[in-house]
Amino acid sequence: MDYSSSDEDLSIDDLSDLEGEQASNIRIPPSYSTSSQIDAKSLYQEPFPGMEFASDSAARAFYNAYAQKLGFGIRVARSRTERRKGLEVLVMKRFVCLKEGHHKKKAPAAASDSAAKKKRKRLSMRDGCPALMEVVRRGPDKWVVNKLVLDHTHVVVSPDRARELQQQRLSSKYIQKQNLLNEMRRKVFGKDGDARILLDYFKKMQLKNKGFFYAIQVDSTNSVTNAVWIDAKHRVWYTYFGDAVTFDTTCIQNDNIPPLACFSGANQHGELVVFGYALVLDKTELGFRWISDTWLTGMGKRHPISITTDQHRSLSDAVVAAFPQTYHRFCRWRIFSRCKNKLSDLYFRFPTLHEEIKRCVNEPDNVEIFEVCWKSLVDKYDLSENDWLGFLYGIRNKWVPAYLTTSFFAELSTFKRPESIKQVCRGHFSTSKVSLMNFIIKFDELMESRCEKEAQSESTVMHHPEPVLKTDMIMEKQAASVYTKESFEIFQSELVESLHHYTVKSQDGPYCKYSVERVGDTTHTRYQHTVFFSPPEKKAWCNCNKFSLSGILCRHVLAVFFLTGVILLPEHYITKRWTRLARMGPEIELQDPEQESCCENSVIMRYDDLVRDAMRCVEKGASSPVCYKIAKEVIRSALREISRYEENFGRFRPGESGKV
Repeated sequence: MDYSSSDEDLSIDDLSDLEGEQASNIRIPPSYSTSSQIDAKSLYQEPFPGMEFASDSAARAFYNAYAQKLGFGIRVARSRTERRKGLEVLVMKRFVCLKEGHHKKKAPAAASDSAAKKKRKRLSMRDGCPALMEVVRRGPDKWVVNKLVLDHTHVVVSPDRARELQQQRLSSKYIQKQNLLNEMRRKVFGKDGDARILLDYFKKMQLKNKGFFYAIQVDSTNSVTNAVWIDAKHRVWYTYFGDAVTFDTTCIQNDNIPPLACFSGANQHGELVVFGYALVLDKTELGFRWISDTWLTGMGKRHPISITTDQHRSLSDAVVAAFPQTYHRFCRWRIFSRCKNKLSDLYFRFPTLHEEIKRCVNEPDNVEIFEVCWKSLVDKYDLSENDWLGFLYGIRNKWVPAYLTTSFFAELSTFKRPESIKQVCRGHFSTSKVSLMNFIIKFDELMESRCEKEAQSESTVMHHPEPVLKTDMIMEKQAASVYTKESFEIFQSELVESLHHYTVKSQDGPYCKYSVERVGDTTHTRYQHTVFFSPPEKKAWCNCNKFSLSGILCRHVLAVFFLTGVILLPEHYITKRWTRLARMGPEIELQDPEQESCCENSVIMRYDDLVRDAMRCVEKGASSPVCYKIAKEVIRSALREISRYEENFGRFRPGESGKV
């Protein structure tokens, strides 16, 4: 799939891609590192067909140096990937002169709109220059020049003039960035841009709650650029539901409320739970990287299994760098929302197209079915030349559920949109602007009230009436007794649907192979699912991978269970985070290989670890009068033991250790 880059294909705002633009054009580094794998002599060589490089980055560094010598700028115009052994592999890149191509002319606005939407006309710097160098992959460490055009249709400037123009451009970009940051500060903190009110709030919260964590990022003028804060209760929730995290930035473009983002997830009911907040003023990659690193530090360096973000170049690049152990995907609901703008003309001509695209993405449970559905949709509406859909198809492995079956995302249903900050705020804040502190306080009160309601329902969870059963199977009764209402409804739908599938055994062995197909399925998406099942271990694997993605067994495995006489749901297929006992007992296992060693050597880490345990004790102790008395006595007993130890042995200085 080819993808031609353009300004409109980049996400949220122009400023956020500042670093990307700097990297895409002329760069004037003092020297080239050895990672580019080009020696100093070759930097001044003229390219030729068949020329070889160790990587696409090395090819770009070479062509950039060549362009700098002659005095023209370059950019990446096109790239192509191929799927090899289940992975998307880059196989081609085309570098062109900055004056290559022509800007597309948009259709003139309607007469009624033209007066209201006057825009400043911009002069295009592109004049159709054909100069290019295209490299293709010929091996793991071999890239070869495949196409080459050295002639330009314009007069190239001298190297000194090229360097001067580039420095002017970068300088103006920097000034533009600073002006935008100053404007953001005035909107958030008032005319003087005074952030002391935010710092005072953080200090006040820390006095009330010693487990409160905060950090503020400042620039060279000591002005606030970003901030992160985490309450102790956020850490407790993170230990239970932090396996799948969303970095929610849906509010940072709303002019009526402060640019607040949050790290969030889903609890055992599939409802929003917050893991920390961020004030986002600097939307560059460096800004998002600082936010990500700081939040991770506040969580004791415990990486989630997966993280979901907006499809935003600066944000996604920062998250990938900050969470190297975590599987990253784009939020497809935000992509669907962006489609309304990108495909507005098509949606007007074809009113059902939006829903068809959503079904094409959400319904297929494996790659083969998605590819058939996508091709059918593209052919039906003749969309093969649509740049936006071509771009989305090129990154399908980052947002289409059928490609995301190797990691857990705590998503009970692909059809239900997860709740966001924007949805929580809707109806609670007026259309007029709200101050930063009023917003933070009111939003925190909203989340507190939701938690209180959940705690009340959890305290009586054992007395809830049993849900309505649709079969007389023991497995359904078992699931109804352990799952929460929301997760049971998802399991129940899979269970009922499994009764409409027939199963054929096609292979014996340690893992028996079964083909599962829906009875009477005559649609174009008809597909036989493959299930491998080990009877002694009662372990199964289906090529739809629903269990890996959501933690709920699929209809295909359940159909095999019924055929082989498995009447109870095996314990290893009951995901605890979806059960009524999700917050009882040990927390979920996060990617935290250094937690214990850090606690031995760090006062702060020991403090945070004890806060998490104490908060769990408080949370469970408040659930009933009996639990309250137990928790109270345990806490008092612990304090007595610590006081007795301090009286007998004295207090250890920070960094020392000892045994009782």
